[in-house]
Amino acid sequence: MTSTTNVTFWFDVSCPFCWQTSRWIKEVEKVRDFTVNWVPMSLSVLNDGRDLDPGYLDMMKANWGPARVFTKVALEEPEKVDELYTVMGTMIHAGKESGKAGFGGYDDVIARALAEVGLDHTYAEVANTEEVDEQLRAFHAGAIDSVGDDVGTPVIKLGDTAFFGPVLTRVPEGEEAGEIFDAALRLAQYPYFFEIKRSRTESPQV
Repeated sequence: MTSTTNVTFWFDVSCPFCWQTSRWIKEVEKVRDFTVNWVPMSLSVLNDGRDLDPGYLDMMKANWGPARVFTKVALEEPEKVDELYTVMGTMIHAGKESGKAGFGGYDDVIARALAEVGLDHTYAEVANTEEVDEQLRAFHAGAIDSVGDDVGTPVIKLGDTAFFGPVLTRVPEGEEAGEIFDAALRLAQYPYFFEIKRSRTESPQV
């Protein structure tokens, strides 16, 4: 059995690809001995200032809200980030509550997720302010500094090496999840491995 005690997972709760990879890691936790440090990053930060499709930019405006809330929770109650990600991500992806475009688009989801995990409702107050943007950008920079440019979410660090991905459209379970993790960890241990990629033929099957 392969184990590691140093796994960092940078996530944006709005991203369906990130969600699938995170659910794989939750499966791996059942069959491998390691601890995950869940850290927010943000597609809104990544795309800030870019010349993109107006509809996509409206989605990025909405995405600021949950990323800011996760930042506040990570700063004050980091032990709750994992649970909050699971609850809010389940609402967004399995529950198809992707939020409305524009600022405040996730306000209802944020409020209900905070209540479900027993976090104070005042965390939601940062969603539509810039109060924690400096810290959010610092968390995001931690991912980019670890993996390099031209990536999105998720970023996962296995031991001393970080990668974008892996991109999974379906979530492996049980020992298969562990074996895939073992393979990813082994690749991360080889200092001259950089990437594997092929064309994707389906969207995430949540």
